[in-house]
Amino acid sequence: MAKTGQGGGWAVTVRPMRGDPAEIAAVVALIRGAFADYLDRLDPPPSAVNETAESIGALLGREHGLVAEAGDALVGCLFLQRREGGDIYVGRVAVAHEHRRDGVGRALMAAAEAQARRLGGARLTLGVRLALDGNRRFFASLGFTEGALHAHPGYDKPTWVEMTKTIG
Repeated sequence: MAKTGQGGGWAVTVRPMRGDPAEIAAVVALIRGAFADYLDRLDPPPSAVNETAESIGALLGREHGLVAEAGDALVGCLFLQRREGGDIYVGRVAVAHEHRRDGVGRALMAAAEAQARRLGGARLTLGVRLALDGNRRFFASLGFTEGALHAHPGYDKPTWVEMTKTIG
């Protein structure tokens, strides 16, 4: 499965993660870098900045990983997990800072939707921090709707919103 789109004048290709050590290291760096951009805006801090090769390898052992490439550079990734009830959860969506607004996120999410259909999912779900208005608008532009508000453990006010999109 490879989805291709245009981003910043180059082709963006989305493919399943292979899971070799070099790719896992690149995914770790991508996730940590992408989520580090939010450290000063999020309370609690994003746990994604603590990912390691071991944690990503374990995640890939349980979930479907997709990566986006522009040329020979890894510029985005995400993971898909089947949840009880048939929903497909999209997590660890990350796009390299210098490639944001280039169509990478849209290409990743289109490939995620196609993969979710192959997995028999009827609905995509994901969580977005309330403080990240741009991310909430991005997912809304893809057809996701906001639903239940949730608080991280130890917080008495909501910190994130569940967003869903029916695909089946």
